[in-house]
Amino acid sequence: MKKYLPIISLFFLLIACDAAKRVPEGSYLLNKVKIETDTKEVKSNQLESFLRQKPNSSFPIIGRVPLHLYNLAGSDSSWIDKTLLKIGEPPVIYSERLTAVSAEQMRRELNNRGYLNAQVDTSVVKKEKKADVSYHVIGNEPYRIRNVKDTLQSVDTTIYKILKEEKKLDLIKENDLFDQKTLEQIRVDLSKTLTNRGYFDFSKDYFYFLADTTVGNHKVDLTLALNNPSDTSRHRRYFIGDVMVYNGFAPPAQGDSSLRSDFDTVRFKNIQVISNQNILLKPPAIYYNTFLRPGRLYSERILERTYSSLNNLGSVSRTNISFTPVQRNDSNFLNTTISLLPGNLHYLQFGIDGTNSAGDLGAAANLTYEHRNLLKGGERFRVRLNGAYEFITASDSANLLDQSFYEYGAEVFLSIPQLLVPWLLQQLQDRPSASTEFSLGVNFQKRPEYHRQFFNLSSRLQWSSFDWRLTHVLTPLNVNYVRMPWASDLFRNTYLNDNTNPVIRQSYEDQLIASTSYYVTLSNTNARFLPRMPFQIRSGFEISGYLPRLVSVLGGSNTNANGYEEILGIPYAEYLKSDLDVSLSYPIDENKAIAGHFAAGVALPYGNSDVLPFEKRYFGGGANSLRGWNTRSLGPGSYSRDSVGYDFVNKTGDIKLEMSLEYRQKLTNLFQLAAFVDAGNIWTIKDYIAQSGGYFRWNTFYKEIALSYGLGFRLDLNFLLLRLDAGMKAHNPALPEGDRWTIFKPKFSRDFAIHFAIGYPF
Repeated sequence: MKKYLPIISLFFLLIACDAAKRVPEGSYLLNKVKIETDTKEVKSNQLESFLRQKPNSSFPIIGRVPLHLYNLAGSDSSWIDKTLLKIGEPPVIYSERLTAVSAEQMRRELNNRGYLNAQVDTSVVKKEKKADVSYHVIGNEPYRIRNVKDTLQSVDTTIYKILKEEKKLDLIKENDLFDQKTLEQIRVDLSKTLTNRGYFDFSKDYFYFLADTTVGNHKVDLTLALNNPSDTSRHRRYFIGDVMVYNGFAPPAQGDSSLRSDFDTVRFKNIQVISNQNILLKPPAIYYNTFLRPGRLYSERILERTYSSLNNLGSVSRTNISFTPVQRNDSNFLNTTISLLPGNLHYLQFGIDGTNSAGDLGAAANLTYEHRNLLKGGERFRVRLNGAYEFITASDSANLLDQSFYEYGAEVFLSIPQLLVPWLLQQLQDRPSASTEFSLGVNFQKRPEYHRQFFNLSSRLQWSSFDWRLTHVLTPLNVNYVRMPWASDLFRNTYLNDNTNPVIRQSYEDQLIASTSYYVTLSNTNARFLPRMPFQIRSGFEISGYLPRLVSVLGGSNTNANGYEEILGIPYAEYLKSDLDVSLSYPIDENKAIAGHFAAGVALPYGNSDVLPFEKRYFGGGANSLRGWNTRSLGPGSYSRDSVGYDFVNKTGDIKLEMSLEYRQKLTNLFQLAAFVDAGNIWTIKDYIAQSGGYFRWNTFYKEIALSYGLGFRLDLNFLLLRLDAGMKAHNPALPEGDRWTIFKPKFSRDFAIHFAIGYPF
């Protein structure tokens, strides 16, 4: 208890500090601010952003720590005093003028939201140099829309047809609140629709609303109208005209012909590529990453995608695009000039880390070299070497967790910025953010118990939709070969004999995994527009073994003594796997948000596999899972073998279910707090003897849902978010029935877990 005395003393010292210590005589500390409103559509938390004065920031339980630290500072200008003043927060002095301004800002906001007769009154209670301010909002009856019509068809029939097709004229409905913010957002949405349908120079200011509030009974008749440009009776639609790309340099100044003799102009399909002696990119690489093509209808979306795709090429440091409107045969075109400026083509990185595993010290190092334009097509070629060594402590232990070993490996990676697909799928080559990737890797491990070798060969295709919402990842072939050429007699007799748990035994046998997978991600967030409720949904499947099975059918395999099919003496794995992951966030106001997460997955071994490969199995617990459990310490089901310690091999499953709800509050620009609840577990899809209690049963699985709760502290550095989460078990399915609700009888040494991580958990 003595070691906690300094912390306890500091806690009570902060609590006991007089918050108004540094408030001048005749002034008052802004102690509390309260907003009371009777408006149903506009909640009090939506009005907080209009406060021109807010009380000092406060932490739960311990109160206004920054203010107390500021008050602790003395007046002798010592280093400690300067530090306290710097990290502390000066008192917020109540201002009658700013209170009046806040009330007026709220009233104007309510007017904009349809409460045209709103009133905002204030009351102030002053006591002991502290002021409590209350804002009393009386909305009165709001104005609602009675009729909606538009005059677009009489002004511009083309625009009318486009907006009708896109169902953009039905955004306002009868009896909706007369909300001017909503009307402004509709103007933005209408103009965005048109800029994606050829209207190059269209602005939201061309749209305007006429509102008649004199119709009585707090009703409004609304008319959507359109202004035409001052120089013409119609808005112009534009197509992309000539496209000229300056490959690796900026266009010469107009009239400067001194360098033109050194230019080489190549027409690839329907775009012109102008290069000098130092060619930056080959024309096909430019073409497949440029979506502004001659004859296409202009779209702001394809302009954004062109910028994104070209700037993502490692060999390009900056992309500039300019348009020149021209008219041909009564049609409007945009002649397009694109300049690509070269970037740094070579990248070298070296890293070294110290390690400490099971009390054994070691070091790990890696060296990475990358060429970002290997074949002049924007290809990224990367070679990575890695190695690790741990100084072995003399021990007779053959425990699976003994990490005393050395390892080394290498990986070769090639990314091509376009899709390499068969001719039947040529239309996919025009997808944005497209790439084709190949990788080849080897890794060797040498432990006192065994030697293992890992070989990997994979290919991957990735592309996105033009509206930024869908991202596709297709892995046609991913081959993993795991080989264990040597194992000690003790390890082999203990873990690889026929009486051993098949999960452990098959995890260490030689195995070939040849899989194909496809995953798609749907998101409503992008680089330009942040939605009210951001969400992301990721789903897909993986299948392994169909290619080796085809080889077996054609007679290219043998059956071993255990009845498994082998190719070149290696058993191959067969399984099906599917996953769903959903995350969303709902901002309550500028400082508070609620985030939710749901994840489910199932994997089924079949045919040549009785057990899913170890690296493909699910695990529970950890910083991004149920935070009341340490990593790989939850499940499966009600399985428990605490007597054998950290039984990580058996703490795996074939089915996963996870749910999380998190409340996030921003205290300052730097600090955030969170409160969370996590639920879920993993299960096995077969009733393995060595994982008793782990089998998934429809009539009992809900009793094995684990539950945890906790608090989190986040440090937001803008470019990096550091996270510290502390979780407590609330329902532990590994305990005997009747003792599982640990929330009522917590045991700190058993039920507490702490996690340090980077980034949000979801």
